[in-house]
Amino acid sequence: MLYNPVAAAAMDSLEMELLNASENGHFTGWDGDGDSNSSSTVTASDLWFSDAVNPWDIVLCVSGTIMACENAIVLAILFYSPTLRAPMFIMIGSLALADLLAGLGLIFNFVVLYLFNTEYATLSSAGVLLTSFSASICSLLAITVDRYLSLYNALTYHTDRTLTCTYTILVLIWVACICIGLLPVLGWNCIRDQSNCSILRPVTKNNASALAVLFLLLFASMMQLYLQICKIAFRHAQQIAVQHQFMATSQASSTRKGVSTLSVILGTFAVCWIPFAIYSLVADSSYPMIYTYSVVLPATFNSLINPIIYAFRNPDIQKSLWLACCGCVPPSFSFRARTSSDV
Repeated sequence: MLYNPVAAAAMDSLEMELLNASENGHFTGWDGDGDSNSSSTVTASDLWFSDAVNPWDIVLCVSGTIMACENAIVLAILFYSPTLRAPMFIMIGSLALADLLAGLGLIFNFVVLYLFNTEYATLSSAGVLLTSFSASICSLLAITVDRYLSLYNALTYHTDRTLTCTYTILVLIWVACICIGLLPVLGWNCIRDQSNCSILRPVTKNNASALAVLFLLLFASMMQLYLQICKIAFRHAQQIAVQHQFMATSQASSTRKGVSTLSVILGTFAVCWIPFAIYSLVADSSYPMIYTYSVVLPATFNSLINPIIYAFRNPDIQKSLWLACCGCVPPSFSFRARTSSDV
């Protein structure tokens, strides 16, 4: 998805060499006597690997590999643990699946840049990355909405929030994200018009701007929901403190911990994605690639952090992970039931 000048220049050189050869009726390095041992022979490998691999692309590929491994572990735990079938865990699974595909997409993008730099491969790579990262952001929003409803409708949440409803919502999210990913393949790309490219080739400038605006709206929605969650959590803590004075200190501590957790979640998401969204609005393909890499890397790192924030910190998933790794649970493991204040 990222445009690599090194790989593109190599491909252009190869195409020009083949074009000149076809026009002259022979290939460079083949003399009139058919001698194929001429030292002027130019091959695809000579052009393709004449320049070093961009270190930024290596970092993205390594990040994608780690990302895929992390989220594959989360999916394996959720799949093989029958007790983890609540709507919350289904949404965490959707997030892990999206981040897993994002990691595989980064690996695929690296292969496309340096091995199979064809038009169809470039469009396919862009489609996979658009679908996966869109699904990741939408899954985060779905998790936020689920947390809000679990507090706002605490009494009826477990009866209203069925697995069928959860699966329906996630199917709609994935269908919408797949449609976004298909846009480059269906012709919404700048392959034929390089001047219309955004910072992420082959996505057009208009499409990138529209996606950036949509992301900022989703982020504003998440921030509003988390503010409401904080208000509800404080109100619940105050009500419990009034009824049970001896629990006031512990409830206040629990609420502060929950609010700090929300701050980490929202702050991490903002730091990772907002620079990328704003840069997508103001920049295009003519800007230096170093700027693009500097905002793309934090955005991809968000998918590295998601399993830690949403999965590995969850007591139930921690328990399943300990059982899967060593067949036991540490004595120090806490089994305290979570309350509405533990946002």
